[in-house]
Amino acid sequence: MRKGRSGIRSAGILFFEKRLLHRGTATQCTLKPFTLYASLLIVLMTAAQAEEQNLTAQLRDIKPLLEIPDSSFYFYWGLLGFGLLLVGGILFFAIKKILENRKVNLAKKYLAALKAIDWNDSKKSAYQATQYARLLATDARKKELFFQLETMLEKYKYKKEVEALDDETRNQFNLFVQVADESI
Repeated sequence: MRKGRSGIRSAGILFFEKRLLHRGTATQCTLKPFTLYASLLIVLMTAAQAEEQNLTAQLRDIKPLLEIPDSSFYFYWGLLGFGLLLVGGILFFAIKKILENRKVNLAKKYLAALKAIDWNDSKKSAYQATQYARLLATDARKKELFFQLETMLEKYKYKKEVEALDDETRNQFNLFVQVADESI
């Protein structure tokens, strides 16, 4: 082992003298110890580089890393966009359904107004009954009943003083209210 070191050391000194100092072997004894250690360091560094090159030569059969196309960024934004659209659609239909349920059913409101008519004042009651019954008469049967009711209520309108509501008109009104209540 010691012999190998001395061989490297002498080779280092020769290399240092010939290549770096451009001197021959005749000036070998005049080298200072610092230059000897520096030359030894250079030789050892070149030996380490040679070993490293030898290792890389052995590993040449390993191929370099390949770049794999990464499209996960686009998948992420695509899924995020789809999720937002889905949530937006669900929210839209949920809010629409809630607003439809909150909306007051006008037919029920008109029917409640018809049922709440006070028949003590026949003239005012005849006008109210005509107004709300006209709004509720949407199909053929209710339109026919409304036409019959309207002709009966004509004698209670357009006069200054009117008598109390007769039973026949009240029965026709109750029949209209019953038919309207069934259809709602």
